[in-house]
Amino acid sequence: MKFFVRLVLLATGFFIVSYFFPSLIQVDSFTTAFIAAVLLSLINAFIRPLVYALTLPMRLLTLGLATFVINGAMLFLVSAIFPKFKVLGWWQAIVAAFMISFISSLLNQLVKDEKD
Repeated sequence: MKFFVRLVLLATGFFIVSYFFPSLIQVDSFTTAFIAAVLLSLINAFIRPLVYALTLPMRLLTLGLATFVINGAMLFLVSAIFPKFKVLGWWQAIVAAFMISFISSLLNQLVKDEKD
């Protein structure tokens, strides 16, 4: 249940960013945002650990700032896999990934369970 709630919050983050900043990403419905959230979760579970391991020296040299680029790349990959979810460019993917991460973490804090 907790995983499903986090997916809904991530989809909400996608939807909010696409609504207020249509020059970054384009999502036509909440269903599209939810499918993109599922895809991003799968990519983050399987591909991201490999990318993190391969880019460790770069992340150390940039004091972690390369993580923003990696997050943008994961978002761009979702856009390449799922054509209804559109990221409008490389820099837009990095900015959108940062904004979605920020909004999702805020929403997660709002629904945080007392057990957490």
